[in-house]
Amino acid sequence: MFQGRVLIRRLLCYDVTLYESIQFSSAPWKVQRRCMSRESLSEAYVRTKQKCESKKLPPDVNKRAVFACNELDLKEVNVYGFDYDYTLAHYKPSMDFLLYNLGRDTLIQKHKYPAGIAELEYKPGFAVRGLHYDVEKGLLLKIDSFLQIQLGTVYRGLSPVSDEEVLRLYKNRVIPIAYVESQVKNVRGQRLHDVKIKMVQLADLFSVPEMSLLCNVAEYFERNHIDYHPEILFRDVKSSVQNGHPVMHEIVEQNVSEYLEQNKDIRKFFDRLVAASKKLFLVTNSPYRFVNKGMELLVGNDWMRYFDVVIVQARKPKFFTDESRPFRIYDCESRTRLWDRVTSLEKGKVYYEGTVKQLQDMTGWRGEQVLYFGDHPYSDLADVTLEHGWRTGAIINELTHEIETLNDPEFKMNCNWLQMLTQLIEDFQDCESAEDKEVVAKWMAERDDLRQKIKCVFNKQFGSVFRTYHNPTYFSRRLFRFADIYTSCVTNLLNYSVNHTFYPRRGVMPHEYTSYFV
Repeated sequence: MFQGRVLIRRLLCYDVTLYESIQFSSAPWKVQRRCMSRESLSEAYVRTKQKCESKKLPPDVNKRAVFACNELDLKEVNVYGFDYDYTLAHYKPSMDFLLYNLGRDTLIQKHKYPAGIAELEYKPGFAVRGLHYDVEKGLLLKIDSFLQIQLGTVYRGLSPVSDEEVLRLYKNRVIPIAYVESQVKNVRGQRLHDVKIKMVQLADLFSVPEMSLLCNVAEYFERNHIDYHPEILFRDVKSSVQNGHPVMHEIVEQNVSEYLEQNKDIRKFFDRLVAASKKLFLVTNSPYRFVNKGMELLVGNDWMRYFDVVIVQARKPKFFTDESRPFRIYDCESRTRLWDRVTSLEKGKVYYEGTVKQLQDMTGWRGEQVLYFGDHPYSDLADVTLEHGWRTGAIINELTHEIETLNDPEFKMNCNWLQMLTQLIEDFQDCESAEDKEVVAKWMAERDDLRQKIKCVFNKQFGSVFRTYHNPTYFSRRLFRFADIYTSCVTNLLNYSVNHTFYPRRGVMPHEYTSYFV
């Protein structure tokens, strides 16, 4: 994990002494820059390039590592909680195709969309999670942690929107906070009022086929000159995909191995936790039969013996926010929900709905003794950490692809050169002569090309899930706020003892830039 943190820090904050071999007088640096000749600029570029090529590349990141956003001592954790979908269960690409096809068919059959839509196929790799959809303008776009639009990642349907049109539509690159967050607060953090948000973030992996369907249909309407309302299209697509989930559950139950990735380490992970006298619970929005089939494949027919509490169809995030919704016992034999009053939670029984308040009251599991894992930074992790003090772990499946990309030697070299070239531009940007400005302009064009190249290796349309060109994405901002640790798979914790402490690395602030890396 240490090596991973070092690499990420270097990619974010890599600093070098660029011009140590060029001697300047004691006159102010800016004045000396203005007197630089074209030859001197070329020499500075060549020396910087040579320095970049001679530098040792950062070490690889372990793609099975666990990364810390906040210090977490596992000795303090007595209770482990888990979501199911994309936390314990990871799905094959066939799941995306299934959800897409079910949603597309529902649009045609229920909402009477044009029959030509049936010819629109799912496009794997088009979208990444964490994008925002503007329900008024009908645009899918990526924004960073400062609510800035990443130009070049704005799409209407399947067609990119030019930077000029984006700036015309939004007036500037910064999105007002009321566009993306439903609660407006004053400087003291007090909520003033709720507003209707104009952008919806699609933050889980189930939303990836939803985004593909949304963009495919919008492209069909645009090319066939069919007038449509972007918000109506969004609502119809969202409801069609969601309404397809019960059918998806039935299909997957019939052939679990076709859709679910096997992970033989999960049982070993559970055995270790139980041997260490840890309590385990499951809280999922999925129905029991669907979860049962998957857990039988992943763990075995006796999977429920590992869990002290099993809660299905919990309706998160309402499970974490409602206070009065009672637990009901789910009868696995009759497949019905019993009307008996639930006064305690018993091992071996399956419970339906309920609330986190009742879970805590009936079990006594509270605060930092609970570590809950989920894949959704908001519906799984936000409320339990902000309102209940639980520790949280995010399971981000895309980390495997992202880290494999980070480890590519060409990518490392390009990142190093991008940082050094940017420093070169910053130091010489105030030159006065037309010739010098022409040289710097060429450097800036090279930088733009390099940034685009680095972006596209993650995803051609939208780049990395975790960053824009140089800032963390809005998704990253929320992930790092709500998750104490994050990793690509929950069984990566087998690489650490149950008493391990995860330490976040000291981040480099802008004013600390040179002092740490000279």
